[in-house]
Amino acid sequence: MGGMTLCQRFFFCTSPFSHQRLQRSHTAISSSSSMESPPEGYRRNVGVCLINPSKKIFAASRLDIPDAWQMPQGGIDEGEDPRNAAMRELREETGVASAEVLAEVPYWLTYDFPPQVRERLKNQWGSDWKGQVQKWFLLKFTGKEEEINLLGDETAKAEFGEWSWMSPDQVVELAVDFKKPLYREVLTVFAPYLQKDSPED
Repeated sequence: MGGMTLCQRFFFCTSPFSHQRLQRSHTAISSSSSMESPPEGYRRNVGVCLINPSKKIFAASRLDIPDAWQMPQGGIDEGEDPRNAAMRELREETGVASAEVLAEVPYWLTYDFPPQVRERLKNQWGSDWKGQVQKWFLLKFTGKEEEINLLGDETAKAEFGEWSWMSPDQVVELAVDFKKPLYREVLTVFAPYLQKDSPED
């Protein structure tokens, strides 16, 4: 698969960077320093900012939302440690097991679902969540790109159709609008690790 590191549809695709922005939604982002009493009505979740040796960020296009790209994320199981949940979700969604934690956002972030998304997820999940409360982790990819497989570890239904290594600005630009504020905050926290002379070098 030499030379096909920019973007792959499972293994082949075209460049995503010309995709249109999604319609802007009116949602808010908030933070919480404690998970002991998370906001009522929000689903517990983890997010993963996976970077390669060139400090580019892994993002993938959702199969269920046209032109929407995101970093891996997923729900926390009952009693599960958030860090373990982050590693599990990364493996389930991307097939990646070769990664190590570099940092985490030291507080929890919350975003709201737009009404149409909330209704769709209510039918999908069987629960009416206002949005998600997330713990974000920065991971360094230590494997080879052949390890990346959007069928994941085949324990869950595939969620993504294409993937790419992106700059922080590209990640925000291609995200669905209601996640953009959260992404900006996450990438601001992790910014020192995204520089060429970052702490992990």
